[in-house]
Amino acid sequence: MANKDEKQKLTTKTTSYFKGVRSELKKVNWPTRKELTNYTIVVLSTTLALTIIIWGLDLVFKGLLSAIV
Repeated sequence: MANKDEKQKLTTKTTSYFKGVRSELKKVNWPTRKELTNYTIVVLSTTLALTIIIWGLDLVFKGLLSAIV
């Protein structure tokens, strides 16, 4: 009998949790398609720029290390 009560409590807790999640997701200020596109472009551009910078520094340090050794 206690097992049945535990299952009902678990079901109630789970249902309550997902209702809370749904309620909170309704409060989220979702970006528009244009904002999302702009954010994506900024992230990809920044990633590309940093990749090129790190690649360049890697080449410089590799050249310096090979000159020393």
